[in-house]
Amino acid sequence: MLPCGLQLLELQEQHYWLARSVQANDLAAGLAASNLILYAFVYTPLKQIHPVNTWVGAVVGAIPPLLGWAAAASELSLNSMILPAALYFWQLPHFMALAYLCRADYLAGGYRMLSFADPTGKRTAWVSLRNCLYMLPLGLFAYNWGLTSEWFSFEASLLTTGLAMGALSFVLAPSQKSARRMFHGSLLYLPALMAGLILHRLPNEQKEHNNIHQTSEIAGVLRGAELWDEEERARQQREDPKHSRRAQSRPPVAYASVAPFPFLPVPVYVSPEAHEF
Repeated sequence: MLPCGLQLLELQEQHYWLARSVQANDLAAGLAASNLILYAFVYTPLKQIHPVNTWVGAVVGAIPPLLGWAAAASELSLNSMILPAALYFWQLPHFMALAYLCRADYLAGGYRMLSFADPTGKRTAWVSLRNCLYMLPLGLFAYNWGLTSEWFSFEASLLTTGLAMGALSFVLAPSQKSARRMFHGSLLYLPALMAGLILHRLPNEQKEHNNIHQTSEIAGVLRGAELWDEEERARQQREDPKHSRRAQSRPPVAYASVAPFPFLPVPVYVSPEAHEF
């Protein structure tokens, strides 16, 4: 267990961030207050009660970057979840390895850790590997959601694969050596991931350009569908005025995927050869 002075220092730090968040906006203040409550009244007592404290502590450690996003943007989005998710999943293999390496110290301090009920280390190793695998798609999400360039997706996948290989070696042969190797890998992983996130992040101007480009593509498809519809109506009107009022032939596949406007009836399509009534 941490000495009383260190626990008080940690609480003072939580109070500091709460005070700063109140000056930012209500969302940031709410996140800071929630994290303070979670740390002081849930996570801290659980340390001496149940091994689930590791998972609760991972939530506490993942909230600060979410808090910073809320303070800067006054809202949360999918992009704001990338770094908190990485921090949450990273903490599990990091602390599982630490708890396996320092079981005697944790036991002497009164902590309840998963490694205490896992003499072979298999369960501890599998938890580590599983959470490493959960981090694999985060780089792709960051790129797909317009937060970073494609280079970050590639680099994050390589980093996570390396960490997962360390966890896999821990699973195949649980030992002090394999646990220490995975622990050292986790120490390198996090700063490398954050450096890549900073290096390859897209500036706001680039995000706006990408959004405009995507909007233009969608508008072009919709406009093409409108032009095709006008031409089709004019042709049918020339060939058979009565037929054109009842049904229209099916449009090309590229335009058929465009959904009709909400609440309008679905158009009735007929084969171009079916003109006999």
